[in-house]
Amino acid sequence: MLIKVKVFPNNKKEEIIKKSEDSFDIKVKEKPINGLANIAVKKALSLYFKIPVSKVRLLRGFKTKNKIFKI
Repeated sequence: MLIKVKVFPNNKKEEIIKKSEDSFDIKVKEKPINGLANIAVKKALSLYFKIPVSKVRLLRGFKTKNKIFKI
């Protein structure tokens, strides 16, 4: 399953907002330095879908706010 995610790094609180069946807005506390925000988003998605972090892969958007994850 492919998921479209718009990431809001360096936020005061962590939050997942479901926009549609395959689209999410995710707010994370980490800064977008050395992939820390990407790791936080992977952890948030794994908790949301109740799957291991190893099952969440970032396919596109390593350096942009708009990302595509494979679950």
